Amino acid sequence: MRTSDWEGVWSRGLIVSCQPVVAGPLDRDDIVLAMAQAAAASGASAVRIEGVQRVALVARSLAIPVVGIVKRPVPGSPVFITPVAEDVRALAAAGAAVVAFDATQRTRPSTVPALADAAHACGVGAMADCATLADGLQAWQAGCELVGTTLSGYTADTAVAEDAPPDFGLIRALALQGVRVVAEGRIRTPQQAAEALDSGALCVTVGSAITRVEHITQWFVQALRPR
Repeated sequence: MRTSDWEGVWSRGLIVSCQPVVAGPLDRDDIVLAMAQAAAASGASAVRIEGVQRVALVARSLAIPVVGIVKRPVPGSPVFITPVAEDVRALAAAGAAVVAFDATQRTRPSTVPALADAAHACGVGAMADCATLADGLQAWQAGCELVGTTLSGYTADTAVAEDAPPDFGLIRALALQGVRVVAEGRIRTPQQAAEALDSGALCVTVGSAITRVEHITQWFVQALRPR
């Protein structure tokens, strides 16, 4: 896509991450597809889907873009989101319009430029899941079209409490550098999504607050307990 395409298609959009709790009651292909269809019918600009098989299922069923990832452990590395170029190629072949991958500066099996190059060689966009400003700037310089704040709060160096607010500071810092930012991570309310855009994000990804019934139920249960 040209720059104008990215900013036109994705600007002020909502990406709905349809990733059920692993091994939970909703962790089924047909339910993931139904979630994605419901999101698309309700105005989502794109969906984020995990797994090559599920990306293929959703991509051939929806008109909106699919952001594809795989999650799998890699020996000797904490990186598990789309860790190698083979994963990138498989997701692109399955129909992902954008492939997202861990772009943190941690011990990793493939470099960020190698993953971005693999995506571009397949004719799809590259999204960097980052935890810090340094991660995001490195990924942007490597040619990633989208830089997500996905992993802020989820690495050893950035860990925060589960109920911490989104990292609006990181969103602002990246946007000030001219980076095309996808706000992602701990966005639980429409107000937080709007604040992410006001902080400079191009678009917003929301997952648990829309598609993980277990998490949403726990939030309410905890709020109702005696204080």
